[in-house]
Amino acid sequence: MGSYVPPRRVTNHDLEQILDTSDEWIRTRTGIVERRVVNEGVVTSDLALAAAKAALADAGLGPADLDLIVVATGSPDMLWPSTACVLQGKLGAGCPAFDVSAACSGFVYGMSLVEGLVAAGQYETVLLVGADALSRHLNWNDRSTCVLFGDGAGAVVIRRVDGEGDMLGSVLRADGRDADILKIPAGGNAIPPSTESVEAHLHYITMNGREVFKFAVRTTCAIVEEVLGRANVALDEVTYVLFHQANQRICDAAAEGLGLPKERVPGNIDKYGNTSTASIPLLVDELYRAGSLEAGNIIVTVGFGAGLTWGANVVRWSKGGHG
Repeated sequence: MGSYVPPRRVTNHDLEQILDTSDEWIRTRTGIVERRVVNEGVVTSDLALAAAKAALADAGLGPADLDLIVVATGSPDMLWPSTACVLQGKLGAGCPAFDVSAACSGFVYGMSLVEGLVAAGQYETVLLVGADALSRHLNWNDRSTCVLFGDGAGAVVIRRVDGEGDMLGSVLRADGRDADILKIPAGGNAIPPSTESVEAHLHYITMNGREVFKFAVRTTCAIVEEVLGRANVALDEVTYVLFHQANQRICDAAAEGLGLPKERVPGNIDKYGNTSTASIPLLVDELYRAGSLEAGNIIVTVGFGAGLTWGANVVRWSKGGHG
């Protein structure tokens, strides 16, 4: 495992200086206290590179040991080449590389994909990175979105090994009928970049917060129950359920719906905000570094986001934390 967040902190009090908002308003509605934001010139592949290097060091491997690189991101450096190819070049690796685009569900989607490729014997050692610099796509005059997001990256090395580690079950879902409730409208073929699109602020994140909230609460409990059934694992066997860190109220509602105490639903949204594809690997790495994960622990990771997409994985952890 490895993760990285940029050093620049933007607190709620900082946002009070530029927006009609308050620390109390943001805390009570989102659970966020501060978020990390990239400096000028720093891009998504830079965040991915730092997390990737940390994960490779943790695994005792080098770039030459990789057979595949997959980057889950909703804020690529550019439309093409893929951010994974840019990362491959920065690492000095020589393996295939491609991106996964499933917004905030990207890491969960990527885990399911990579596990299947490794299990099928196509690749032995795969680097999966979830990285986003969504601050680049925020209208800092729109308090409904700019207070929510932060930047960061998390990475994991997945290998075919003997021992405890295993993917026990995975469920992925999507519903494109609601694609409009969370999107970046311009920049693709539908609305190519133009002076008009920039002036209309169409390159920023737009969101129907109420509908996103209802979608997330509705789907999270159901998909946890579904993936546990597929994995033949009981909820009381699970050490942690790790929700995408989008909003503390969503996580609390889902935990209550599942009957889980807070200690089994850890979070870090207060420190980082919504880091999109990075949020789950950031949280896993934080638990790992703190010594809170032991070999044989079962964790459930749950993602949800634009698309609409959602998904869950059940993983048996393979090694103890650093302590």
